[in-house]
Amino acid sequence: MNMFKKLFLPLLLAGLYGCGSDNNTRVDDMETPVPAAMVYSFSVSITNLTHAQPLSPIGIALHQDGAFWEIGSPASEALEQMAESGDNSALLAQEIVMTSTSDSMPLPPGNTIDLMVDSEQLNNIKLSLFTMMVNTNDGFSGLNAIDVSQLAVGEALNVNTMAYDAGTEANSESSGTIPGPADGGEGFNSERNDSQIVSAHSGVVGQDDGLTQSVLNGNHKFDNPIMTITITRMQ
Repeated sequence: MNMFKKLFLPLLLAGLYGCGSDNNTRVDDMETPVPAAMVYSFSVSITNLTHAQPLSPIGIALHQDGAFWEIGSPASEALEQMAESGDNSALLAQEIVMTSTSDSMPLPPGNTIDLMVDSEQLNNIKLSLFTMMVNTNDGFSGLNAIDVSQLAVGEALNVNTMAYDAGTEANSESSGTIPGPADGGEGFNSERNDSQIVSAHSGVVGQDDGLTQSVLNGNHKFDNPIMTITITRMQ
């Protein structure tokens, strides 16, 4: 055997042996890549239709079960906090919430904002939205468990909202009881002194109509709808 064969034959055999070992790897032992989760995105455009009712920062929640209020039933403490002070954090922290978003600033009359909210679930997905009319005692507006799971990509749903009364604070309109710019008064108070049930809001009375202790006037009155909302599925 010549010198070339003596030097390189052992190396060649070792290489072939090593290749044979690699071929023993089982295909089903290899890790299967986990597919990326599908994300469903919704754009929500909200316009404040009132004349002089700033709306507290808009909160939006996606969920599959439950609702955030029921006409004729008592408000939850989380709803009471939002309807009296504009703070939506307790509502967004409810167990039914899958994913949520919130604006950081009030929405002035006549203005529009656009918010995005995403989910990795589409089956039976509902969208809820809530805000306080801050120049009231406990008036609020929003959407309560609107089904968006049937929207196709690019499809839009247009909805108007009405005014509700949380029924947790009497609509005295008196100084020190309204947190909005008309008064700058108290927000949330755990004491309940009204009907104790959520209902349609009867509206503002004001000084112009003879409610002498009211800090509100005719400019603060409102008619339904309070907001117009467009929900568009983006992906």
